[in-house]
Amino acid sequence: MIIRSILFSASALALCACQTVTVQSDIDWSGREDDAPEAAAAPAAFDGPGAEWRTLAQSEILDRLARPEREGRARNVIVFIGDGLNLSTITAARILDGQNQGMSGEENYLPFERWGHSALIKTYSDNAQVPDSAATATAIHAGVKTHSGAISVYARDTLAPCQGGPVPQTLVEMAEERGLSTGIVSSARLTHATPATTYAHLTSRNWETDTALPADAAAAGCTDIAAQLIGTRTGDYGDGLDVALGGGRAAFVTRDQGGQRADRDLTAEWADLGGVYVGDRAGFDALNANDDAPVLGLFTNSHLSYELDRDAAVEPSLAELTEFAIERLSNNDDGYYLLVEGGRIDHAHHGANAARALNDALAFSEAIDRAQQMVDLDETLILVTADHGHVFTIAGYPRRGNPILGLVRPPAPNLSDAETPPLPAGDGRPYTTLGYHNGGPLRPRADDAEPLTDEIVMDPDYRQQAAVPMGSETHSGEDVIAYAVGPWAHLVDGAMEQHTLHHVITHAYGWSATAAMVEADEDDEDEDDDD
Repeated sequence: MIIRSILFSASALALCACQTVTVQSDIDWSGREDDAPEAAAAPAAFDGPGAEWRTLAQSEILDRLARPEREGRARNVIVFIGDGLNLSTITAARILDGQNQGMSGEENYLPFERWGHSALIKTYSDNAQVPDSAATATAIHAGVKTHSGAISVYARDTLAPCQGGPVPQTLVEMAEERGLSTGIVSSARLTHATPATTYAHLTSRNWETDTALPADAAAAGCTDIAAQLIGTRTGDYGDGLDVALGGGRAAFVTRDQGGQRADRDLTAEWADLGGVYVGDRAGFDALNANDDAPVLGLFTNSHLSYELDRDAAVEPSLAELTEFAIERLSNNDDGYYLLVEGGRIDHAHHGANAARALNDALAFSEAIDRAQQMVDLDETLILVTADHGHVFTIAGYPRRGNPILGLVRPPAPNLSDAETPPLPAGDGRPYTTLGYHNGGPLRPRADDAEPLTDEIVMDPDYRQQAAVPMGSETHSGEDVIAYAVGPWAHLVDGAMEQHTLHHVITHAYGWSATAAMVEADEDDEDEDDDD
């Protein structure tokens, strides 16, 4: 219970051992035969020593030869943000997923890693080298960098947005203005930083409910984040959010109802405006995706449970919420915009609890896989990225196939597969492959604690050791990765500013100035061909 309290606050390619192997692309071209190049099905045989590694390399090259570059307009865009999903988390989750399937793990791939288009994303905010989720999600949704802690406002603005000052238009607002359907899904509170950047404009991410507004902000006319979500139904852009599913009920209901508000019941207001509100699993299961009424689902008072702790009879999974959102939003022939956030990866990292962080990363990956199977990639751009990283590391020279959550055991000196004992650190005691630079329990002196054992470190409640004492583990300033598939996914390439992802999306939709320039050039080429 202690660890839970701390945390609350804060496609596999198996290597073949045979001597002769046949290679074929792993991309599923069923139903898309016109796009599939001949190279995707061309066999290549290898034998002799190293055949399995040549096979792996050939397969990866064939995959790349088979990837199309789609340049048609996107009708739909789905953005997946894994909060805190840095490269080490992706790598460790990939290995854990493979080991769950009985593999050594390192050769495994998560589904989105096979898409082919990717970029390194620079995450700094306007005023910070190491950012927070508010500023980084604002970059993606509003297309500009802002100061840390701010929700879709221009950098260094304070109360001006509450007084009619200019604010950047978000992707949800742009989509609503053009008649598209819009939705947000999160395993965190819907008023938390990342989902809030889709619909709210405030200088502080902490103003989630009316009772959190400081007196000067209230006097200046600021509206809290939860009220702004309900306000999308009668705001300046379209008819507001069509789907909003996640946690955070307390910010929407009064104290008399077990919530935090002092003024009114926002769930009742949502219903009065023609929407459907559900607050539990039974209500979610009863929803009809063909019903056009906007849906607000708030399944917990705060964040949804970690995947390791989730009771499936009580809370829907992130994949289930994503599936319903896509089904519901797909009713609009003009298209949709959907954000899906794996919000609790970040929270587990802040608690230095790798087991929960990795299992939430796998739940996030499952939601991505569910989405890519449901959509037509010729008309749907899917973008997977993180808002920022964490000071989470994989280190220590463990052998291949070593349990990713376990103690470091080195390769056998004689190059056999024989078991080896845990590798001692400089203090003579075992240590884990996974660790944190700061925030977790400090490694005690050799004479102050018993050595770590497999039983201790494989427990889901185990908190990895850290080097620097902090009340909570911190974000990192390293680049994160973006993966993309669908129309104009190939623009996600190289090293990019985080806010450029916003402009890739508007280009794919055909809304941007660059999209207009491309279309004009194509029209000129068509006229030249006619001449």
